[in-house]
Amino acid sequence: MIAGVDEVGRGPLLGPVVAAAVILNPARPIQGLADSKVLSASRRDALAQTIYAEAEAVMVVALDAATVDRLNILQATFEAMRQAVAGLSVIPSRVLIDGNRVPPGLGLPAEAVVKGDQKRASISAASIVAKVYRDRWCLAYHAKFPGYGFDRHKGYPTAEHLACLRALGPTPEHRRSFKPVAQLQLL
Repeated sequence: MIAGVDEVGRGPLLGPVVAAAVILNPARPIQGLADSKVLSASRRDALAQTIYAEAEAVMVVALDAATVDRLNILQATFEAMRQAVAGLSVIPSRVLIDGNRVPPGLGLPAEAVVKGDQKRASISAASIVAKVYRDRWCLAYHAKFPGYGFDRHKGYPTAEHLACLRALGPTPEHRRSFKPVAQLQLL
């Protein structure tokens, strides 16, 4: 039982950092798994449904902007990953983490896999599940604050988002510790 772990949402200026852990069932391989960034939104949604239906275990953890501000983005990412692995309904024998660092205190044998979402199916599955979760969060938040365009840029610091941030100010879910938001608070 190998768990793949990935995160999404380290770069945006608002919202949660989301980590997912997925243990795939080797007897039920899922076709089409890939890095979530190269898949269309509709393909990610379809694959996420299949992952939830076919995987041995799936766990998603989202840590809000206040937690990101309190811990810093790296530590919040590690904490989300630890919680995702700990929350799995099946204890994995090994954990594969997308990236170049294993979160400290994971408590299980683990290996960092650079570009793991392109190399390992379980990490690709975690990438997809985390991205779908965060994108849905952005769409729901867009409904509360439609003037910011969260449905389009998903909180990343695009020119559109920065212009909206300057014109409208930060929302409650903007990360106060991130430079573009912190600079506005000083004005």
